[in-house]
Amino acid sequence: MLSKKYRFHSRGGVRFVYQKGKTIRRPGMSLVFLNNERGFTRVAVVVSKKVVKSAVKRNRIRRRVYEALRLNFDLVPKKYDYIFVVFSKEVLDMPFSELEKKLGELVAEAKVCYNKE
Repeated sequence: MLSKKYRFHSRGGVRFVYQKGKTIRRPGMSLVFLNNERGFTRVAVVVSKKVVKSAVKRNRIRRRVYEALRLNFDLVPKKYDYIFVVFSKEVLDMPFSELEKKLGELVAEAKVCYNKE
């Protein structure tokens, strides 16, 4: 699991990133990202009840995404807030290496978007 320091602690922060951030959509998941002034990266993973009704399965998806991020955290650009929104239950059963690849593509595209500004 990703360290508590690097996760959001309130809905206010998540709401702010949703309102002000940019969104990248891909099949199965999307990424909302925003530059922050805190000096470190914060991450949230959102899995709706519309994806999977069972809380156990939603939490498993969330844990898998957090673990993939933890293992590749040094590749994530710093000083940004990221919210990964999962809207496909395929993430529950996909191979872990494929999940890491999808997350890496989203983060790489976010970095490209920020470099354009």
